[in-house]
Amino acid sequence: MLDRPLPHSPRALQAAPGGAMRQDLSPYEYGYGRYQEVDERDAFNPLHIFFYVLQYRWLIASLLAIGLVLGFAITMMQTPKYEALARLEVMTPSARVFQEMEMVAEASDVRAFLTARERLKSRAIAQRVVLGLGLSEQAAFLFPSPDFAPANIVRRAFGMRFSEDMSDYSPEQREEIAIRRVMNNLSVDLLANTSLLTISFRDQSPVTAQEVANRVAQSYIDSRVDQTGETSELARQFIQDQVLQVKERLQKSEEALVAYAKEAGITMTGTDISLIDTSIQAINAAQSKAVEERLNYQRLVQQIDQGRGGSLEQVLSSEGLQKLRSEIAGLSAEYQQKLGTFKPGFPEMQQLQAQISELRKQYENGVAVVTDGVRLKLQEAQSREADLAQKLTELQAEQVAYQDKNIQYTILKREVDSNRSQYESLIGKLNDVGVATELRQQNASIVDLAPLPQSPVWPRLPINLALALALSAALAAAVIYVLEMLNNTFVNPEQLEKELGLPVMGILPQVKPAELAASATDPTSGLSEAYRSLRTAIQFAGSEGAPKILMVTSAEPAEGKSTTVYKLARDFGVLGSKVIVVDADLRKPAVHRQFGLDNTVGLSNVLTNTVSKDKLPQVIRRTSAENVWTITSGTIPPNPADLLSSQRMALLIGHLAERFDFVIIDSPPVIGLSDAPILGRLARGTLLVVSSNQVTRKAASLALKRLRASGAHVIGAAMSKFSVGKYDYKYAYSYMNNQYYSYGGDAAQLEGPHDQQSGADGSDVHVSSGGGLRRRLRAVADRLSGRSRQTATG
Repeated sequence: MLDRPLPHSPRALQAAPGGAMRQDLSPYEYGYGRYQEVDERDAFNPLHIFFYVLQYRWLIASLLAIGLVLGFAITMMQTPKYEALARLEVMTPSARVFQEMEMVAEASDVRAFLTARERLKSRAIAQRVVLGLGLSEQAAFLFPSPDFAPANIVRRAFGMRFSEDMSDYSPEQREEIAIRRVMNNLSVDLLANTSLLTISFRDQSPVTAQEVANRVAQSYIDSRVDQTGETSELARQFIQDQVLQVKERLQKSEEALVAYAKEAGITMTGTDISLIDTSIQAINAAQSKAVEERLNYQRLVQQIDQGRGGSLEQVLSSEGLQKLRSEIAGLSAEYQQKLGTFKPGFPEMQQLQAQISELRKQYENGVAVVTDGVRLKLQEAQSREADLAQKLTELQAEQVAYQDKNIQYTILKREVDSNRSQYESLIGKLNDVGVATELRQQNASIVDLAPLPQSPVWPRLPINLALALALSAALAAAVIYVLEMLNNTFVNPEQLEKELGLPVMGILPQVKPAELAASATDPTSGLSEAYRSLRTAIQFAGSEGAPKILMVTSAEPAEGKSTTVYKLARDFGVLGSKVIVVDADLRKPAVHRQFGLDNTVGLSNVLTNTVSKDKLPQVIRRTSAENVWTITSGTIPPNPADLLSSQRMALLIGHLAERFDFVIIDSPPVIGLSDAPILGRLARGTLLVVSSNQVTRKAASLALKRLRASGAHVIGAAMSKFSVGKYDYKYAYSYMNNQYYSYGGDAAQLEGPHDQQSGADGSDVHVSSGGGLRRRLRAVADRLSGRSRQTATG
C-alpha cells in the first residue's frame, strides 16, 4: 500500500507532461495564496498616525514638555522691546524746471514712494533725529541691555539695569553710536496700493521708541521743505533769464517767416495747407469715386459678356420685363398642360407657341436695351476717370514747383513754432515757481503720530511657546521615524502584509507562558477564538476550500507554529473532519507534548523502515481531541533532511491524504534548515507563522523566498504573539480583546459541551448579556476605524 504512487506524490508529479512539478496548478492558487496588494497600505490614513501618537505618547509628551520649558527660558533671556508706529503720506513734488525734460511722477508711481522710503532710512535723517532729541547724551539709548543673554533673567526678575560710562567716549563717538542705533532699529514700509509709509522704531524704552518714530517723520518733512524752497528760488531766477532770450528769438523768427512768404508768393489757407494741396485732395477724392464707379460698371459688362444679362439688377427691377416674364411663364404652363391632350401641330398649340416666341423676343429686346445702357455708362466712367487723371498730373507738376519754395518756408515756420512753444512753457513755469516759492508747500504730511506702546512686541511668549512646540513635535516625529526605521521586526499586521505581500489570515494574541496551556484548551478564551478565526480563513483559502495537506512553518524557532498546529487540528476536528497531525520537526519535536503522548515510535521510524508493516497502524495514534490523530516525530535521526526528501515520505503523505480529511504537517523553521522547503513541495498549502516583535523582516522575507523557490504554495501568514494589551492596539484591533470573547456567567448558552457549541463556521455560539460602557465605547471605536479604512481605500 505504501509502494503505490499517489496523484500528488513527487513521482506522479514528475510523470506529468513536461516532467516538472506544476505547483502553479494548485486549486488554491486563486484564493488567499495569490494575494493582491491593495492601495490601502500605501494610502495616507490619519488613523495610523493617531496610533503612532498613542504608542509613543510618553516620548512625545516628554519632548513637548522639554520644548515648553526651553521656550519659556529662552523668552526670559530676551530683552523686551517696544515698537512705535507712525504713518506718513508722500505727495508728488511741486517744483518743475523743464516739463519736456523731466519725468513727471504720478501718485501711482511706486518709484517716488520707494525713494521716499530710502530717504527716511538715510543717515541724514538719522542725524537730524539724534540732534533733535539729544540721543547722544542718553546712556540708556547708547548702551542698551543685550538682546539675548542668560543675565537678562536676573535683570528682569529684579529690575536691574547695567550701563557703561559715557565719559569713555567722545561726543563724535557718541553721536556715531546713536546714529547707527537709529538706522539699525528703524524700518519703513510702503502700504500696498496707497501713498502711505509706515515708520516703525523699536527700542527697549517705549518713550524713546515713540519719540524717535515721530521725530523721523517730522525730520523728513522739514528736510524736504527746505530742499523744495531752495530749488524753487533757483528755478525762478533761471527761468526769468530764459524767458527774455526765447522772446527775442521768437520775434526774429516771425519777421523772417513773413518776409519770405511775401517774396515767394506763398498763400496759405489758414491751416498750414496751400491751395494746390486743397485742389489735389479734392481731385484725388473725385478720382477714387470715378474708379469705383468704373469698376462697378465693368463688373456688370463682364456679366453681360458671360451671357447672364438677364440677371442684372436693372433687368430684375424693370416692371415691364418682369411682366413679360410672367406672361411667358403662364403661356408655357398652359402649353405644357394642353400638350397632354393635343399634339404640337394642332392649330391651338401652334398659336400658343407663336405667342410664347413673340413674348420672348420682346423680353430679349428689353434686356438688350438695358445692357446697352450699362455699356454706355461704362464708357462715360472711363472718360471721366481719364480726365481726372490728367488734371491730377497737372496739379502734381505745380505741387513739385511749390514744394521747392515751401521747404524754406517750412523751416522758418518750424523755428517760429518751437520758439513760441518754449516761450509759453517758460511763462507757465515762471508762474508756478513764483507761487511755490511764496507758499513753500510740503511734499509730505503726517497722517498718524506714533502712540506710546503699551506692551512689548518682542519677545512674545505665545509665539515662542508655539515655535518650541512645533520644533519639539518635529523632533518627536524624527525620533519616532528613526525608531521605526531601526525596528526591523513586525509590529502590526499591516507591516506583515506590506513586507511579505501575503494576506494575514489570523492574528493570534500574546498569552503569558503560564497561561498558554489553559488558554489553548479553553474554548472561551481569546486565543481559542483567534484560532477559530484562522481556521475559518483557511477554509476559504481557495476555490475548493481548505488545502487537504497543510504545512505550518515559521522563519525562526519559538514563533508558535506547534501551538498553531495543535489548535488547528482540534478546531478542524470539532467540525467533524478527520484530521491527522504529522510532526515533521525531526530536530526539535513538540507535537507529542501538545497532545500528551510519548515519542518512542514515530515518523523517523517509518521513514528509516525500522518498524514492520504490521505495526504501522500503531504509529498513527488517536489523541484525546475529537477526530484528531497524530504521527509523532519518533527517534531523532542524524539525517532529517534526507529522510524528509525520500520517496517513502511522499508516499506516506499521499496515503494519509486518502484516509483523512486534513493532513497538518508541523514543519521545522525555514531559516538555516532545508526541511521546510522539502516539505513545502509535498503540501497543498503552506501557512507561515510570523511572531510579532520577534522575527526580523529580512528573516521572514528570506524564509518566504526560500519556500516559493522550492515550489511551496504559501496561502498566507498568521501573526502570533500579538500584543493586544497595548493602548493603541486596543483601538486598532479591538475585536481581539480577551474580554470581548469572554463568556459571562449569566450569558445564555446552547446545551452541550463547549467543543460542540459552534456554528457552521466553527465559531462559538453565545448570547451577550448586554455589556457595559467600555464595550459600547470599544464598538464605537471599531466603527470609526472601519470607516477610516474605507475612506482611505475609497
